[in-house]
Amino acid sequence: MKAFLISDNHDTLVLMRLAGVPGVVVHGRDETTEAIDKALKDKDLAIIVITELAAECIPEKIQNLHKNESLPLIVEIPDRHGSKRGADFLSRYIREAIGVKVE
Repeated sequence: MKAFLISDNHDTLVLMRLAGVPGVVVHGRDETTEAIDKALKDKDLAIIVITELAAECIPEKIQNLHKNESLPLIVEIPDRHGSKRGADFLSRYIREAIGVKVE
C-alpha cells in the first residue's frame, strides 16, 4: 500500500519522508490541483495525505474525491500549527453523516 503527501509546508513533508511517505510541497490552488491529479494517475496509490491548509485551496475537488472515489483514500491532517477544525469535529461529522448524536 503506497501513500503520498501533499503539504502546504516543508516541515510536514520532512517528517512524513522520515516515516517513508514521499510527497510534495504546494502553494495555491493550481499547484494543489496539479499535485492531486498527478497522484491520482498512480494506480498503486492507496492513500493521499493532504494538510488541511492545502485541502482548503480545493474544497470542491476534495469533496468530490470523498464521494466518488473508493481509492485512494483522502486523509486530511493538521500541520505543525495544529488543526483548523473545532474540538467537536468528529461528533459533528458523525451527526451530519448518519444523524446520530455522539456524546
